Amino acid sequence: MRFVIVTGMSGGGKSTAQKMLEDAGFYCVDNLPVSLIEKFVELIAMPNSEITKVALGLDVRADSSFEDATRILEQLKEKGYQFEILFMDANEAVLIKRYKESRRVHPLAEDGRIEEGVRRERRILQNIRKNADYVIDTSNLLTRELKAELDRIFIKNEEYNSLMVTVMSFGFKNGIPSDADLVFDVRFLPNPYYIDELKSMTGNDKPVRDYVMKAEEAEIFLEKLTDMVAFLIPNYVKEGKYRLVIAIGCTGGQHRSVTLANELYERMRNQGGYGMKLYHRDIRESTL
Repeated sequence: MRFVIVTGMSGGGKSTAQKMLEDAGFYCVDNLPVSLIEKFVELIAMPNSEITKVALGLDVRADSSFEDATRILEQLKEKGYQFEILFMDANEAVLIKRYKESRRVHPLAEDGRIEEGVRRERRILQNIRKNADYVIDTSNLLTRELKAELDRIFIKNEEYNSLMVTVMSFGFKNGIPSDADLVFDVRFLPNPYYIDELKSMTGNDKPVRDYVMKAEEAEIFLEKLTDMVAFLIPNYVKEGKYRLVIAIGCTGGQHRSVTLANELYERMRNQGGYGMKLYHRDIRESTL
């Protein structure tokens, strides 16, 4: 039997993840009080059970003793029960935005302040998050991207290390992305903007791509960048990093940065072991 515990921050995507797992054939139970976890596990693990895949949602709203969940789960492991923990997360700004848009009251916002509720919840969940097998940050994930990640873990059973890599193009004139971990400047490459027939296109168009990549410097840069990122990713994973944003910038974020972001993404996407996302911040066309 495959037993998955789905937990995480309120607004992080737990309900969506459970619905997707249910569609994938998991028997889903949500919001079970912590005190009933052990009994529930004993029942579904009985030899004559017809259930082969279970997803149990643990919510901080279940009761006031959520901190006991980590202790109970450790006790279950000591008794030989096998389970995986999926932790759904998002950064604070995104969680607050989602709550404001939904006009919901955060379960731990006793004084009505969403910010304090989010911070209190994160403190409560820090231990179970630390022990999670999978951490998915939904801050910038589309619904279909989340489904792809869950399919990769629970349907295709591919190796997973909870790292989501975003390759982003941007324009320096619009500011460096605030969430970027690594920033690279490709303004040293020839600029298609000054070619009349290329000016209105973007790096998603083949003529622009060909113009940028015909420069010897572009290919050398891409090779060195790919090699460096391939070296960095395993080391980030070892340190427990679960989100890496690689930002590639040019002047306007239309041509050179888009081309190089596309090329880096294509070289990295099939290396496996981590999630990949491509995002062009400053153009309307998106390859997501």
